[in-house]
Amino acid sequence: MSPRPKSEHSKQLRFEMRMDEETSEKLTYCSEKLKISRAAVIEKGIDLVKEELDKK
Repeated sequence: MSPRPKSEHSKQLRFEMRMDEETSEKLTYCSEKLKISRAAVIEKGIDLVKEELDKK
């Protein structure tokens, strides 16, 4: 079996965070509605915050 090809945007860094139950439920809700992973929801959130900051 050959190794999987490397992604153009390989994910080498790891981030871990603690959250309360309410935040976890919101994250899961968004993930299910958008049909994307919880990590992808967080990435979208970071992109939205950056866009907002860049407007200022």
